[in-house]
Amino acid sequence: MTRTTTDPHTRKPSGSGIVPVLAFAGIVVAVMQTLLVPVIKDLPELLGTSPGNATWVMTSTLLAGAVSTPIMGRLGDLYGKRRMLIASLAVMVVGSLVAGFTSELLVMIVGRALQGFAMGAIPLGIGLMRDGLPREKLGSAMALMSSSIGVGGGLALPVAALVAQHADWHALFFGSAGLGVVSIVLTLIFVPESPMRAVGTFDVLGALGLSAGLVLFLLPITKGSDWGWTSGTTLGLFGAAVAVLLLWGVMELRIKAPLVDLRTTARPAVLFTNLASIMVGVAFYAVSLVLPQLLQLPASTGYGLGQSMVVAGLCVAPLGLTMMFTAPVYARISAKYGPKVTLMTGMLIIAVGYGAGLGLMSAAWQTIIIAVVLGAGIGLAYSSLPALIIGAVPASETGAANGLNTLMRSIGTSVSSAVIGMVLANTANQVGGVAVPTMHGFRVSFMIATGAVLLGLVFAAFLPGRRAAANAAKPHLVASSDPLSEPAPAGPAPTGFRGRVLTSDGEPVARAKVTLIDRRGRQAGATLSAADGGYALAVPTAGAYVLAVTAGGHGPLASGASHPGDNRSIEMDLALPGATVLA
Repeated sequence: MTRTTTDPHTRKPSGSGIVPVLAFAGIVVAVMQTLLVPVIKDLPELLGTSPGNATWVMTSTLLAGAVSTPIMGRLGDLYGKRRMLIASLAVMVVGSLVAGFTSELLVMIVGRALQGFAMGAIPLGIGLMRDGLPREKLGSAMALMSSSIGVGGGLALPVAALVAQHADWHALFFGSAGLGVVSIVLTLIFVPESPMRAVGTFDVLGALGLSAGLVLFLLPITKGSDWGWTSGTTLGLFGAAVAVLLLWGVMELRIKAPLVDLRTTARPAVLFTNLASIMVGVAFYAVSLVLPQLLQLPASTGYGLGQSMVVAGLCVAPLGLTMMFTAPVYARISAKYGPKVTLMTGMLIIAVGYGAGLGLMSAAWQTIIIAVVLGAGIGLAYSSLPALIIGAVPASETGAANGLNTLMRSIGTSVSSAVIGMVLANTANQVGGVAVPTMHGFRVSFMIATGAVLLGLVFAAFLPGRRAAANAAKPHLVASSDPLSEPAPAGPAPTGFRGRVLTSDGEPVARAKVTLIDRRGRQAGATLSAADGGYALAVPTAGAYVLAVTAGGHGPLASGASHPGDNRSIEMDLALPGATVLA
């Protein structure tokens, strides 16, 4: 028979360190998105280039993050989420060092692209939490990990502003490299590898196709205001993106082990969660674009608040802090009402925050109130997204599915940056040859964010309710080998797999869980072994399956076998934890 091997590096979590360590990794990665915001207006002078070319320093990070997120999620499902998490952080460290030692534009763009590559750490961390934490701790842990995107971005603003104001701007990159190294060390010490693996191989063509499609789509979004939204370059890239992504989708539907399972993605629970994620991403980034500019505009404009770069960062920082503190609140609300209600509650709070913000822009303390309210809403919304995704996909697809969801949020922030940037530019006044954003432009931006989150509420309303989601996710017991009952086949097929669960010494293992997994990674049945180690599982149809066995005190074991339509006898020999089961 064919067997897989248990990973000798896999171990159970030794304590609660896994949650803060993974959340810290998420915060470190998110810092890369806003690291250069305090010096963005000075980049042309610092790099000796034009303003148009300098924007590539920010664009490269965005594109690399969007491309790498679903790819790293799939690699984590196949080869180990902890391994890929460490690889992502290592690439980020290299990129930080590359950027820290240069003032050349092209080299800086390469370094920033490598930094953006680490965005895949967010879905990998969520997957590790799902695989390694007990159910009672999972809700708040995933909420904190998901919110780390906003937490890192919010906290980075004042710190980066302080560093940029009092030190050489390259110190920002050396600081991020140091954070990355600390995160790698903590991950190696406290985070165990997940034993969960997807079946199949890495879809190289799918990765190339998705990467090309995303670049062709996001590039005109981020550069459209510079090139012109109706220019041949912008429209041509959008057209090419549609063509490439359509061809990629057709290819993904035809292969056995796709990079992204589009059939799973089309399920209402996944589809509407991803659509709502785009809208939350739009709403999240709007406040990051508006409040810092409003705070730093001179009071002589009549509406600017005349604050320094550091003070502006401190006023926006409560956005990230509030997101962090909403994680335990999310866990309680979601446990009682479900993640769908929590998502909708969060989006309602965001809408209230932006609506109130239309009249709260005349003092610095008012911007703090806006940041706190929006932070609470965005924190609840972001915290709900991984729970909704995980409840709708098989465990073997956790990394890829959450990677795609993180990508949807990135698309939302990209669209927000483009649309709100265009609004602020078109409504700006020329003062001494310099375009100065107006209060009208700020209010229109808030109205756009409000409209986006209300549209997200409509999408969220189509998500299945808590009871429907629970019934869909409930394991289907097709046979029972409990000593008090005989195995009962499910459906018309009375045949399947039978055998015994034994230790490596040949001793029977009672009450070991035997799970039948079909070729798409879905559970097709489950049972417990009897006192003599015996089990019997019926199969729905003939085909290829995996029998996965887990028992206390033993390492997990999986056996691949095809079922031709009769009863097949397969004995499963369990090994002690850390031992290798030879194929």
